[in-house]
Amino acid sequence: MIPADLPVQRPADAKLLVVDAQHQLRDVARLAFVDLLRPGDLVVANDAATLPASLRGHHLATGLLIEVRLAGRRTLEAEDVSDFVAVVFGAGDFHTRTESRPAPPPLIVGDHLALGPLMATITSLLDHPRFVSLHFDGAADTIWAGIARHGRPIQYAHMLTPLALWDVWTPIAGRLAAFEPPSAGFALNWRTVAALHEHRIGFTTITHAAGISSTGDDELDGRLPLDEPYEISESAAEAIAATRRTRGRIVAIGTTVVRALEHAAAQNGLVQAGRGLANQRIGPATRLKVVDALLTGVHQGGTSHYELLRAFADNPTLRHADEWLEQHRYRTHEFGDSVFLERSA
Repeated sequence: MIPADLPVQRPADAKLLVVDAQHQLRDVARLAFVDLLRPGDLVVANDAATLPASLRGHHLATGLLIEVRLAGRRTLEAEDVSDFVAVVFGAGDFHTRTESRPAPPPLIVGDHLALGPLMATITSLLDHPRFVSLHFDGAADTIWAGIARHGRPIQYAHMLTPLALWDVWTPIAGRLAAFEPPSAGFALNWRTVAALHEHRIGFTTITHAAGISSTGDDELDGRLPLDEPYEISESAAEAIAATRRTRGRIVAIGTTVVRALEHAAAQNGLVQAGRGLANQRIGPATRLKVVDALLTGVHQGGTSHYELLRAFADNPTLRHADEWLEQHRYRTHEFGDSVFLERSA
């Protein structure tokens, strides 16, 4: 596998590895995604738009340069934008591998951070030198404006050129909610949606605050994914219920959709409309209640995204898929190729 290093959401040569419910593998063009579906299926995508969540600035107590990567908040409310959890780095930028980034200066509760036009205060330390809760000063409109003007998309060293905000917004992006793009949705566009309707395949969206994928520290990465808020509309919940009644499949576009739908259905197996906070880990011990198939990126072993795949397929199947991806030089990361994974029979 090779890292995708250009911010092209829908390259014409994008590949798709299909892993079906009988553990059979085959390659298709990602443009043929709709052909893998059946009339009566329902495709569910995440319509979260991506924040420019990387904020460079100064640690006022020492005057040293820092980078703050906003990593989560507990609500999707636009007016409640003062408090975040964040990962803090020392001087530098995405050109340096995240694992090699210097630590920030020693941080304590009450430290003030100057982040462009914004001022933030550290309100708690989260048992790691890089991981903190912080509070932004000012009204919600001021904070949104400061993030919009000063922030940059979170970026990693495999991407060679600086990302623009439009690079990380999926074609169906709506409410600002995600900290990194729900990048499985890069495979979609409005032509895809039209083709779904032509084939009598349903389409709906939810909003889920996709979090960060890497902190550069093994201990901290072990806490991922963080708790992530989501919202499911009445129309989406009704579409899911109707599809299940008619024995159609629920096809999730991305791991964030799986987290939201499975959390919403945790109590009684039914996806309820409303807001929630996905705080569960999905892995090999998880019995999926809602999602039947998943379109996702190419994930590497050891990550929380890869652990989620283990709820869909057993270890031998995933090992076979890993070997296939390596042999056929699939591209990893957010602008890479894709995998379509059916839940094992």
